[in-house]
Amino acid sequence: MATTMANEKNTRHGLDVKQPVAERISQQPIEKPLTQVGMPHRIVTLLPSATEIVCALGLQDQLVGITHECNYPNSIVDRPIVTQSTIAKGLSSQDIDLKVRDHLSDNSALYSIDQALMSKLEPTVIVSQALCDVCAVAESEVKAVIENLNIKPRLLNLEPMSLNDVFDTILMVGKACGVSKRAEKLVQQGQQTIRDVEQRRANLPSKPKVAFLEWIDPPFNAGHWTPEIIELAGGIDCLGNKHQPSRTISYEEIQAAAPDVMVVALCGFDEQRAAMDMDILKSNLDWASLPCVKNDRVHVVDGNAYFSRSGPRLIDSLLIMEDILWR
Repeated sequence: MATTMANEKNTRHGLDVKQPVAERISQQPIEKPLTQVGMPHRIVTLLPSATEIVCALGLQDQLVGITHECNYPNSIVDRPIVTQSTIAKGLSSQDIDLKVRDHLSDNSALYSIDQALMSKLEPTVIVSQALCDVCAVAESEVKAVIENLNIKPRLLNLEPMSLNDVFDTILMVGKACGVSKRAEKLVQQGQQTIRDVEQRRANLPSKPKVAFLEWIDPPFNAGHWTPEIIELAGGIDCLGNKHQPSRTISYEEIQAAAPDVMVVALCGFDEQRAAMDMDILKSNLDWASLPCVKNDRVHVVDGNAYFSRSGPRLIDSLLIMEDILWR
């Protein structure tokens, strides 16, 4: 089993994953002041990908509040934290899944927002999502908090299902915060990287079947943009649903798919935490018979930093996937 470290350098394509695409762009000089009507914004982000978008656009100085899960870039980790999870730390993957299902079945919140802190921060822009109540604070919770704020901020809901949708969210945030040109440049560089990968992987004689797992106990396949990333990198997702939500699958489905490559990138887990669940996967499969095991093509990836967050680092995720499939 190989571990694909997020800080390795991909010498084949000259990609230094230590400095992602978005970070390289955000370090470039800003052409115009990041203000609207002469005043800087006060931005609160309610999911990690929103934080990464805001920072990639050079707006980190206007970021006044983040979530308990926002940890990138390092320069923002000292910002006030406005959310907390109702699920205790240290639970097993199975227990986490059961807790999530319990909350969803009785419509109780998985996350809470600190109303008093939000009032103190006086945000003018809140960047949230309306796609998944498991991934971040539910839209209904956000709207309830806004109703109790004296100054009503602008709410931007991000709902990407594809890479093009992710680019659209970057443009939306850029326009709302007065940095449209910077957003356009970020998107153009991401699109160029995609074209470069497509060109390198055109006319392949064969493509490997890829099993991408977002969770192990129980197993979840990849959804949304991840099957698209696999396809662009020159593989075939044998379990996922392109531009559709991920879903619970059976171990039998994984076995029957007989993947040539397996990528384990568990949502919210880094490599070390994901590796702790590999014995569960092995014990529920005829492990030694899988082609990916026979050929030593099982990769554990940092699913907290890459693939799961719908922000600029999905471009780096594409390059990581290309490296996994063809290095």
